[in-house]
Amino acid sequence: METEAEPYVKLASLRRLHQVLADLNQTRSLADTLQSVADGLVALGYEVSAVNLVRPDGDLVVAAVGGDPTAEALMAGRVGPREAWERRLRMGVEWGELRYIPHSEGWVLDDDEVPQTHPVVPPPSAPGDWATGDRLLAPIYDAGRELLGVLSVDKPVNGRVPTPWGREALQMYASQAAIAITNARLRANMQRALVRLEREQQALRASEESFRQAFEYAPSGMAVAEMGGDDHGRLIRTNDALCRLLGRAPSSLRRLSFSDLVHPEDVGTLLRTFAEGGRAELRLARRDNGYVWVSLRNSVVADAADGPRYLLTHVEDIEERKRHEAQLAHRASHDSLTGLPNAAELRARLTARLCDRPPELYTGAVRHSAAGLPGPRGRAIVGAGPGAGDVDTNGHSFGADGAEEHQWAGPGPYEHHVHAMTPAGGAGDSAGKGLAVLFCDLDGFKSINDRFGHKTGDAVLIAVAQRLTGAVRDGDTVARLGGDEFVVLADGLTPGGAEDLAVRLRNAIIPPIRVDGRPVRVGASIGTGWAVCGMSTEEILSSADQLMYREKRARSQGRSHRRAG
Repeated sequence: METEAEPYVKLASLRRLHQVLADLNQTRSLADTLQSVADGLVALGYEVSAVNLVRPDGDLVVAAVGGDPTAEALMAGRVGPREAWERRLRMGVEWGELRYIPHSEGWVLDDDEVPQTHPVVPPPSAPGDWATGDRLLAPIYDAGRELLGVLSVDKPVNGRVPTPWGREALQMYASQAAIAITNARLRANMQRALVRLEREQQALRASEESFRQAFEYAPSGMAVAEMGGDDHGRLIRTNDALCRLLGRAPSSLRRLSFSDLVHPEDVGTLLRTFAEGGRAELRLARRDNGYVWVSLRNSVVADAADGPRYLLTHVEDIEERKRHEAQLAHRASHDSLTGLPNAAELRARLTARLCDRPPELYTGAVRHSAAGLPGPRGRAIVGAGPGAGDVDTNGHSFGADGAEEHQWAGPGPYEHHVHAMTPAGGAGDSAGKGLAVLFCDLDGFKSINDRFGHKTGDAVLIAVAQRLTGAVRDGDTVARLGGDEFVVLADGLTPGGAEDLAVRLRNAIIPPIRVDGRPVRVGASIGTGWAVCGMSTEEILSSADQLMYREKRARSQGRSHRRAG
């Protein structure tokens, strides 16, 4: 039966409970909340309290101690095994969620690893008195009934084991403490997340600023372009180095794309680079209508995790390297004295013009043998050629004069190839055309070298090279084989046209050449041969060389007869 004083005790307990809960809700940090929970237990009428919190590894640490500085010094921060705590919760007397372990049973726990201290109290004088070694535990759980920790109290102020009302008040407090601790953890996690987010944002801002500075002040060109959609490739940002390289203002570049700037011959290279990534070397247009060689390197970047993607392009000026490479290539393929193509370049140009299909495999060439001209590889070709519009068994077509037309009619490696053949004889439009090889050897050059020295000889060679170059058509090749030997390749000539060219070359060489104020003269012996598909370059040059020596001997014999006469 409830005594007259009990309602007042309950009311006082409710007021204390309301006050400690109000104080508990005022805390902000997790550490302050834990300490407030411990202090609230003291305010509820216990001289010693402890908050034992579950760690991530499962063990429990004494996170806060209230009421007794000595106990705090002995217990705060110490860890007890999870198994030992679960043993205590299993063996205690169940008061709802609370566990009460009287000293008569709890002595078996005195030597376990759970941090504990028991304040000394007077020996019990009546049933229900609190004894030294008594333990009262209040486990606390989160919303998912996972253990958050255990609240432990000792030495009630009134010296008595809690009544049912006191137990109810402690249980209510433990439930509110669990909520407060959970909220405090959430706030702590949120604060850590906010701090981490702020740090990440600061890092992002620093990264963006670093990128901006690296982009703007990079010594080589940089550009950001649209990726995908109708505006794919449109420049949306360029740095100063790229603007200087192309001689264009940023505002004008933002209206263009790399496709608008690339050299027409390099469009395919640009498109492959955009599609496949990697690096490419191509030419970009400058404002002055010139072109500059650059190396492009593309990277795909995203504005955010799922944001729009852009193309970051690094543009490096390689004009100087390309110029140097061109100079090296020119030196490798041209004579250092005269600047003419050398023997290697001459052979390369001949090889590029000819195919390896022997002329005897296309019978359309037989008509030129009727004119008495030699066939390829020294073999005479006999028979009569087909008529206009005929096509031989090998797929070659022929014009009105029976000469092969300029296109291979069948598929395969000879498609669109213009076969080189010894031209048919005749004059005017009825004459066939071929690739003439004029082998030129200077007459009298050795005596100039012996008499005036190599310096004068070099000057003569340079002058002859200039005169030969001036006497040929655009597209013809004038090359120096070595020494005083020169070769001219002239495509599309009739036999008569080749004779006229030989005369022009000889007449260009004959006039006196002044070296250091002294006139010197050289002549020229020229042999005219024909480059024919199926012949090797050595065979072609050897044939023209033999014809040149034949002419040289004939001219020498002619001069001897004239002197004898």
